[in-house]
Amino acid sequence: MAISISSSTVTPSFSHISSTPSFQSPLSISSQSLLSPTTTIRSLNITPNKINRTAAAVSSTATYSPEVTNILGDVNIFTPSGDPVTFNDLWDQSEGIAVVALLRHFGCPCCWELASTLKEAKARLESDGVKLIAIGIGEPKKARILAERLPFPLENLYADPERKAYNLLGLYYGIGRTFFNPASAKVLSRSRFEALKEAVKNYTIEATPDDRASVLQQGGMFVFKGKELLYAWKDEGTGDHAPLDDTFNICCNA
Repeated sequence: MAISISSSTVTPSFSHISSTPSFQSPLSISSQSLLSPTTTIRSLNITPNKINRTAAAVSSTATYSPEVTNILGDVNIFTPSGDPVTFNDLWDQSEGIAVVALLRHFGCPCCWELASTLKEAKARLESDGVKLIAIGIGEPKKARILAERLPFPLENLYADPERKAYNLLGLYYGIGRTFFNPASAKVLSRSRFEALKEAVKNYTIEATPDDRASVLQQGGMFVFKGKELLYAWKDEGTGDHAPLDDTFNICCNA
């Protein structure tokens, strides 16, 4: 099922994207779903002049313990074919550099936009020896839908149906973040809207996770060198993606 987007059908809440059947956002969420593990905050050694002010502000609030990679290491996620893989097997844990993009869910139109942008950046990243890893929320079959219809390279895509990595990284969750955060308004800029419109040409709501509570999860962007976390961005709201230029700068400096 394809989706058609016009300027009148996209709003900051993204609750009026025209599609059939219409999607109803879940309003009943358990309090346990809102909890994330406590993390030790430390400063990332990021040079301010390499990152724009917005990125510096957001990334500085998303710093983590030096043990974050070890904590994530044994988390099981899945390939689109359903094969389990542990987080520490996604890239070389000694000196390998990886850009890890945690999308919201496979049925999020803004995540189709981000996935499309990442696909275009893949060649540039790989030419610099950087591995691209995109993780989304939903069952592996949902990942296959995005991969086939966008399209997106299967070898760079993974599914985290239980949001384990998202919870450990303390990424934002909730109705307010998803539908009413001011940061979401940036998706309505002319350039972003055109990119969104192009990305969802073959969109289908069937990519939405069976667990509807997952649509309230926000994503983020992380850069690792081996086990060292170089950069962290937590999406403030839906469509509030990390600037890729800043990600490229971090990778080049690494």
